[in-house]
Amino acid sequence: MTRMRSPRSHRRQPGRHARPPASGDGPGGGPTRRRPELVARVAVLVAAVGAAVALVAGGAGWLPDRADADETNPGSSAAPLLAAVPPPVVTPSPTPPTATPSPPAPVWQLAGPVPSDGRGRFDYDERTGPVLGGAGGVQRYRVAVESGSEVTTDEFAAAVQEALTGPGSWVDSGRLRLRQVDTTSRYDFTVYLATATTAGRMCAAGGVDIRVGGRPYTSCRAPGKVIINLERWWRSVPHFVEARVPLSVYRTYVINHEVGHQLGNRHERCPGAGKPAPVMMQQTLFLKGCVANPWPYLDGRRYAGPPL
Repeated sequence: MTRMRSPRSHRRQPGRHARPPASGDGPGGGPTRRRPELVARVAVLVAAVGAAVALVAGGAGWLPDRADADETNPGSSAAPLLAAVPPPVVTPSPTPPTATPSPPAPVWQLAGPVPSDGRGRFDYDERTGPVLGGAGGVQRYRVAVESGSEVTTDEFAAAVQEALTGPGSWVDSGRLRLRQVDTTSRYDFTVYLATATTAGRMCAAGGVDIRVGGRPYTSCRAPGKVIINLERWWRSVPHFVEARVPLSVYRTYVINHEVGHQLGNRHERCPGAGKPAPVMMQQTLFLKGCVANPWPYLDGRRYAGPPL
């Protein structure tokens, strides 16, 4: 009778083909114990790498947008970080210098033909001017321009007033004042601007011959009348033009010279070569070595030459 083997005989017995027990295997320290430690170490490593990446990104200059920073952390502000960037320096452009206008070039004489034969009718400046001078009796004058002279009454009146105002005019004596008045007011004399032909007739009627070379040339004073020749008003005289004396200087001279006659002054001579010509010298005809001068007072004193 064959003997049956017990089931225990089929259990696998440890032998030389079996894996030897590993250290730590089993309930006291097998795989269930080492795996959690490994996972924890990997997690720490991942966290460290993330922090390093964030640090490098921050060091590279990355800044969150201000809106993002406010939304993620309302208590934070990006202003201090932005303030670290200096603003651009703007250099103001230099202001260009203001150009100084050049003074007008002096005029020696006016161009074009001069009206020489008027009709003898005059237009009067109806304005009343200021009192010229600070002390003394007042002499009143009117201003008139012959029609067709191509000079307005207000233009001529302004030139007369400028000549008689000074400084250096007759009112600097402190014993005389002058004032322009209109035709309805009482007056002492009239200053006329007349064409050469009319001036010749008016001066001859007052006993003065203004002809040179047969033609009316100079200006004159007749009783109550200061008569300025329009040709001289436009052209001055050759020796003034050659000496580059401006036309405005000649005009001031001729007004003060003829008004000087009205005030009782007579002709004078040149006091010496190179000296100013006295205003009562006949500068329209010659200078005799003197220098053109339109004023009766120089440096506050009456300037005169030897009587003629």
